[in-house]
Amino acid sequence: MMKKLYKSRTDRKINGVCGGIARYLDVDSTIVRVIFGIGILFGFAGLWAYLICLLIMPEEPIA
Repeated sequence: MMKKLYKSRTDRKINGVCGGIARYLDVDSTIVRVIFGIGILFGFAGLWAYLICLLIMPEEPIA
């Protein structure tokens, strides 16, 4: 079965993007949030990546 990338409905601080990526990669969501934070501090690449994911990633289906 193929894994799909969704915004998390349960592990969210702003919109669930980091929680969804963490679930997809099977890592702790704090690690993903720190990586995005570092990306925002160094050149705004993290901000652009987050905004693109925010717009493109679908919401996790209700189970």
